[in-house]
Amino acid sequence: MTRPVYPFSAIVGQDELKLALIISAIDPSIGGVLAFGDRGTGKSTTVRALAALLPPVRAVRDCRFNCDPDGSNLCEECREKLREGEKLVARFIRVPVVDLPLGATEDRVVGALDLEKALTRGEKAFETGLLARANRGFLYIDEVNLLEDFLVDLLLDVAASGENVVEREGMSLRHPARFVLIGSGNPEEGELRPQLLDRFGLSVEVRTPQDLASRIEVVRRRDGFERDPHGFAAAWRGENRKLRRKVATARARVNLIVVPDSILEDSAKLCLALGTDGLRGELTLMRAARALAAYEGAETVTQKHLKSIAPSALRHRLRRDPLDEAGSSVRVDMALEKAFSA
Repeated sequence: MTRPVYPFSAIVGQDELKLALIISAIDPSIGGVLAFGDRGTGKSTTVRALAALLPPVRAVRDCRFNCDPDGSNLCEECREKLREGEKLVARFIRVPVVDLPLGATEDRVVGALDLEKALTRGEKAFETGLLARANRGFLYIDEVNLLEDFLVDLLLDVAASGENVVEREGMSLRHPARFVLIGSGNPEEGELRPQLLDRFGLSVEVRTPQDLASRIEVVRRRDGFERDPHGFAAAWRGENRKLRRKVATARARVNLIVVPDSILEDSAKLCLALGTDGLRGELTLMRAARALAAYEGAETVTQKHLKSIAPSALRHRLRRDPLDEAGSSVRVDMALEKAFSA
């Protein structure tokens, strides 16, 4: 039996990180999650636990790129089947969660010529990379602030277009590569390039629990999982199932949630007060608040949803002020209190 992952529902604390991941799963257009904080606080565990929590998705059988049989963004292989009159047969797969290691080569990330087929059969065939496997899922980068510049540039291009273009060894191929980018790291080890930082929809600060009861419960649950992973996972299966149904329901109804003009006005005022560049802050804030409303079963986005998600959506978009020693989270909180004090 394969070893189960740690149950998402069993994670103690880290409420902001868990909510940000769930919201990004409900609406992938939000742009992913950046989790910066202390070592050993369960960032990687929480991200990997998300995969087992999410409901399966429909994909074309035998498609290397996890194409949606009902979608328009198909790979060339699936489009060729349709042109030949072949029906796309669907199957259910688990939502992909793919790790991008820091030392990965460009070929491993984007894909390359299949050398085995080239040498043994004389065929030019494409060997998929990590971006192909992550399509319609999550691409996870631990220590994202240490990622090499050429990989950062590559990710920025793919994130902007939703496609991966491979042109090498006389071969030209493009395939869909839409994924939720999840990054984690320790800010003491270096900062993230501003271009990549801006691509993350939500940013959360992960801290070591400071209350005694939480620290004891973390150790107790982790020890229980290490001693009997299957038994521990079984004990939390019911809670995970409830959460999975809640996420699936929110996904189905998120586009039906009403966003009043007053909420859009509040979002714009908040971003103006904080001096965020561009309009990505307002867009992310609106989408995240809508996903939160869907998750909580509301019909309309309210100020409560906006205030709940604003720190995660805006703290990484603030300009640095050398004369202001307050952290970005404090600045967002102060702007929220001023904007909604009336």
